[in-house]
Amino acid sequence: MGEILALVEARLRTALGEPDARAAVTFLGTDRIEVLRFVDGDVVRYATLGMSAQPMSDPTAALADPVKGPRAELVLSVRAGLADTDKVLRGLAVLAASPQVEGLIVAPGASLDLGEPLWPGAPFSSVLVAEPGGLVEDLALDEPMEPVRFLPLLPMTHNEAAWKRVRGAQELQERWLSHGTDLRDPLRASVALD
Repeated sequence: MGEILALVEARLRTALGEPDARAAVTFLGTDRIEVLRFVDGDVVRYATLGMSAQPMSDPTAALADPVKGPRAELVLSVRAGLADTDKVLRGLAVLAASPQVEGLIVAPGASLDLGEPLWPGAPFSSVLVAEPGGLVEDLALDEPMEPVRFLPLLPMTHNEAAWKRVRGAQELQERWLSHGTDLRDPLRASVALD
């Protein structure tokens, strides 16, 4: 487990630079989850470290496979200085612990909901899990382990989350794209959903 996390942190450092802050959260019955903060000009990126230590397993399986199964870490990018986004650290750790706590498999197209604002005053309590591979490349591990995927998180307003449940992730992403939505704006309003 420690060896995998060392490789994951090295991949994050290669892709995003040196973290300028880190926080650790441990929930009862789970492994420790760290959240690293990287500053890149006017963008702050938060990346989890610890979610990939164990593979995610199908909650209907009788026994969780300790080796095989998808592995992932979460990455959130927001514009710096517009809101107190550092308060997202605990929320990200909660989302990263959800596979261990709730038996979820976090994959692109999924919605994750905190049930409270991502940070104080945020118009978002949930995120859309986007496709990996853009910002941080997948990290290959020795067979039979699956690679670690770095999944971008896109904050959703309540209306966007409801619309996504009905129309699907692809249509919501197309709506954001067609309206030129700045998904890194921590204070943005909901996209028009007519």
